[in-house]
Amino acid sequence: MRAWDAQQIAVLTGAELIREGSPHGEEPGPRGVVLDSRRITPGALFIGIPGQREDGGAHAAAALEDGAWGVLARPEHATGACADGRGGTVLAHPDPLLALQVLARAWREQLVAAGASVIGVTGSTGKTSTKDILAALLAPFGTVAASPENLNTEIGLPLAILAAPPDTRTLVLEMAMRGPGQIAELTELADPDVGVIVNVGHAHLELLGSLENIAAAKAELIAGLRPGRSIVVPACEALLEPHLRDELETITFGPQGDVQLISRLEDGEVLIGASGMEIRLHPSFEQAHHLSNLLAAVAAARALGHTPSGPLEVVFSAMRGQRADVGEGVLMIDDCYNANPMSMRAAIDDLTETARGRPVAVLGDMLELGPGAAELHREIGRHARARGVELLVSVGPLGAEIAAGFGGESRSVPDAPAAAELLPGLLRGGDTVLLKASRGVGLERVAEALRAAGPLAGAVPGQN
Repeated sequence: MRAWDAQQIAVLTGAELIREGSPHGEEPGPRGVVLDSRRITPGALFIGIPGQREDGGAHAAAALEDGAWGVLARPEHATGACADGRGGTVLAHPDPLLALQVLARAWREQLVAAGASVIGVTGSTGKTSTKDILAALLAPFGTVAASPENLNTEIGLPLAILAAPPDTRTLVLEMAMRGPGQIAELTELADPDVGVIVNVGHAHLELLGSLENIAAAKAELIAGLRPGRSIVVPACEALLEPHLRDELETITFGPQGDVQLISRLEDGEVLIGASGMEIRLHPSFEQAHHLSNLLAAVAAARALGHTPSGPLEVVFSAMRGQRADVGEGVLMIDDCYNANPMSMRAAIDDLTETARGRPVAVLGDMLELGPGAAELHREIGRHARARGVELLVSVGPLGAEIAAGFGGESRSVPDAPAAAELLPGLLRGGDTVLLKASRGVGLERVAEALRAAGPLAGAVPGQN
């Protein structure tokens, strides 16, 4: 963005250029875009977006004081920023969010003109992990820019685009869905060359009412792709079949798919079949759900004409299954960023298949599941018992339904702070403990408590 001067940004966005000038007089354009005035870096363009509680534009003057290249805000805030007499470009726009999105489209077009490709990733669960795998898988083929953390909404996705460096060869964008029309809006912003739908599950069931409606919302990605582009979908996913289009190249992954796992070798390597071609990879992970995500990523890479091979070191985003020793041989699996029935089952399976000692699960409420939420939670409890979880700590009122379905040794607590207080005293040396719930439950407090404790005061060594 450094080549875009104030006049160009005004023309691109339709903003009124009230004042032109860098506070340091060094560069014609901004180094990047910032929405939070507390995170201003020298040379950034601060865009003040109105929120539910306050208008970010009210901090425009403070952003200039902190070294912003310039500010873009509603007219009343832009005028106020000028009145304070601080240097820097000032732009006024009646809809700063729209201006942000327009800038992102323009930057995407510039990247594509220079040879970049765009991949859009959505799904009920695993989309962030698939994005992380794609970023590592495609790195040997040129600079990859992927959505940081969870910048996956109508505000976050434009920021992810604008953060991509000029030499980007692949832009991997995560797309979140809160309701009908959301994925369509994000697809229009991203204009992907390849779309990936990782899966369709019960997430947002309360809002959308049925799995068919969830599939239709995810399939807005299919509907928004331009003819001749590619869509990657799970093999034999009947919910998506009505939405597939003949004008697109459809690539399936998973059992019976175009891209499927042939075998897992003893040294950790995997052999993948891709439309008659054999691909050998050595990923840094072995969990079954991540291997499924790997197949989706390989399918997307093949759609761009790339054939990955060799070692694959993936750094997953925070709270997505990271493993950490927390003392006395206790292994913690921090998977508490979010949860729905599909991801909860996958995490439980991973726990029981890889536990080096007693499998312990700390499971909390899965939110936004609608009228059938209690039974869906009880089903998770039954699944945990059947898979061999030996101790369950349930968190929250719906979490108590997990315990009701579990029927084995369990403790129920009302919230995350209570779980953080209780858990250390229940653990034994050598346990493997999984933490998973919807984001609103806040199980990261439990993870922080375990990490901070060092050797667990309550853990009893050597009882496994």
